[in-house]
Amino acid sequence: MYRAPRGTSDILPREQGYWSYIRQKAAAICELYSYQRIDTPTFEDAGLFVRSIGEETDIVEKEMYTLEDRSGDKLTLRPEGTASVCRAYVEHGMHTLPQPVRLYYDAAIFRYERPQAGRYREHHQFGVEALGEIDPALDAEIIDIAWQFYVNLGLDGLILNLNSIGCNVCRPAYLDTLRGYYAQHLSMLCPDCQRRLARNPLRLLDCKKASCIPLADQAPRSTDYLCGECADHFDQLERYLALLNLPFIVNHRLVRGLDYYTKTVFEIAPEGEVVAQATIGAGGRYDNLIEQLGGKPTPAIGFATGIERLVLNLKKQKRAVPEPVSPSVFIAYLGQDAKEEAIKLVSLLRRSGLSVILACGDRSLKAQLKQANSTGARQAVIIGEDEIKRGTVVLRDMDKGEQQTIQLGEVVKVLSRS
Repeated sequence: MYRAPRGTSDILPREQGYWSYIRQKAAAICELYSYQRIDTPTFEDAGLFVRSIGEETDIVEKEMYTLEDRSGDKLTLRPEGTASVCRAYVEHGMHTLPQPVRLYYDAAIFRYERPQAGRYREHHQFGVEALGEIDPALDAEIIDIAWQFYVNLGLDGLILNLNSIGCNVCRPAYLDTLRGYYAQHLSMLCPDCQRRLARNPLRLLDCKKASCIPLADQAPRSTDYLCGECADHFDQLERYLALLNLPFIVNHRLVRGLDYYTKTVFEIAPEGEVVAQATIGAGGRYDNLIEQLGGKPTPAIGFATGIERLVLNLKKQKRAVPEPVSPSVFIAYLGQDAKEEAIKLVSLLRRSGLSVILACGDRSLKAQLKQANSTGARQAVIIGEDEIKRGTVVLRDMDKGEQQTIQLGEVVKVLSRS
């Protein structure tokens, strides 16, 4: 028997209420902050992600789904959303628009990872990007969008972790210091961190292995090595977050797994959660990425949040979501002539804006009304031979169990009022 591929899942009708609720809240918060939707292709030139994410990252080395098409082109299912948005920004000349350009997306993301709760090989992200402005007030706006989005969903007990990892001017000296520190403790590092030390030392700070955490806690802090511009940017951001009444913790171990991040990085996670997949939203600045992809120097910032992980947290916190809308009307019939009349009536009612389910098959009236109850329909219309002769229908209130006979021509008017 065929099953969904490992690391993927079917989103069944009973789960769709959570997804609709999250997506509606996402669209609403973006409208409130004047962000516009963008949709990019599910796959891109593989080079886009190698260049933007970085050859030394786990995503590029181990996790990308890359194929070669019949033309010999290497294509990759997108492993994250930012690079595609930046490619679209450059390709379509968005630098000519009023800056910053404010965009959001809701997209499937693909990474070959070890499946865990809230982490899948195909998952879905809601992401927000603001391109074309260096002002730390924009950093505060992006973080505020993320925070208010979670508040609007009804999630509580969240913590905002904040850090600055500097820029191309000040980061090299910090990385040299970081390498020197870890070189003194090489034997204590896990195999992954030993491999990362030369190529991507920032990632050592993010390691969740028990042997590496104490070393990361005592490691040199990036905020102590910031240049004047980065230090001033971070100071202003802290002030703006205070003005917005957004509580935060400066976490010197906070880095991001992609090479393109500069200056501000942040994560939001439920309080007390320490597992690697606890983070529900994360982002930061990527001021050099658009230039790396062939555009003009363009500062930018964004964040993304996994929808599957939000569903898990909504369930964990027992947050109610709107129930699926039940059909307004169920139409039952007895006999072929009544069935044909029912089919015409269904069409008429739907064109008047009512949600209608038509019974199928040749079940008894009792069985049809039992089905009407299971659908949650508020009203049932019953048509039989006698009703056809008289030009009437029986209208049954499914909640009260009361019924009345009305003229066929009055059905739309009566049901539209109920």
